[in-house]
Amino acid sequence: MAQFVDWDLAAATAGALGKSGPRVSYAEATDVVSELRRLTEEAAGHVADYTGLRAQVTHPPVRVVDRRDWAAANIAGLREVISPLVNRLSGDKRPGPLTEAIGSRLTGVQAGTVLAYLSGRVLGQYEVFAGDPGQLLLVAPNIVEVERKLGADSRDFRLWVCLHEVTHRTQFTAVPWMRAYFLSEVQAFVDAAQAGEHLVERLRRGIATLSDAVKDPDSRASVLDIVQTPAQRAVLDRLTALMTLLEGHAEFVMDGVGPQVIPSVESIRAAFNRRRESGNPLEKAIRRLLGIEVKMRQYAEGRKFVHGVVDRVGMAGFNKIFDSPLTLPRLDELGDPDAWVARVHGPTGATPAAS
Repeated sequence: MAQFVDWDLAAATAGALGKSGPRVSYAEATDVVSELRRLTEEAAGHVADYTGLRAQVTHPPVRVVDRRDWAAANIAGLREVISPLVNRLSGDKRPGPLTEAIGSRLTGVQAGTVLAYLSGRVLGQYEVFAGDPGQLLLVAPNIVEVERKLGADSRDFRLWVCLHEVTHRTQFTAVPWMRAYFLSEVQAFVDAAQAGEHLVERLRRGIATLSDAVKDPDSRASVLDIVQTPAQRAVLDRLTALMTLLEGHAEFVMDGVGPQVIPSVESIRAAFNRRRESGNPLEKAIRRLLGIEVKMRQYAEGRKFVHGVVDRVGMAGFNKIFDSPLTLPRLDELGDPDAWVARVHGPTGATPAAS
């Protein structure tokens, strides 16, 4: 198997280029880690009570990490996904030793550079590739940095973040088939890749994508646009629908639980939304290329869908969405909750119900 990415170099690059975290004393850092672990447990109770979803499998405790550790965890996940994809694109043909050595180091630096950027922004993540059933990560330096920039109450902001990330953990542990389904779709995306297209042409398309994004502020181009075959687009539609649902559900739970347990939630939400929308033109171009802008739209679109379904059939009725992959919303249903309700609950299911 060809070595297309020097993963050790990617990890070293991410560590070297990653921003330093906010200044905290050892005692402060210890307190942050301890409180995030405690608030994770508190959030788990709130999420279970609000959603009616409870873990059906045992999961490991939350990992509170720094930026370097977050990058390392994601490199391990990317290695599992990208290596087979790139080998399929190459037709499993091994390049010459010089090409492989130089190319793997170049892509290692590129991957590490991207992860260094992201490691300074991500507050938390449910890492699905980190073994069964996955691993909840909270990035302590980023949480502290953002709460300071927002001027937020630290306990309130940390619990707010935990509510969102614990909801993601709940989605994968209360719905035991979810992880296997997600991984099977990722594998389907890899299997649908074409080996026939020359990699130089892909590079040209990548450069064109970058150029379009920089020149057009309204461009929705992303790095995903340069690897999609028609078959991959069909898989990506399903993955997009799933991720929009999961992100929207997490946002819905945050907004539902927050006012009950977080006194300053309204000011936190307002300040955080302003932060999401801010950024200089270059920063916005990078977000588009990495798909971050798409993720931000998923928060709003998914939350609106979940709210619409709960309004119509209540929380228990919404939870039928997790019965099987067949009850997940289709991409075109995300903007039409009535269509999902009619398909899953039948024509009479659209009657509002108490949650």
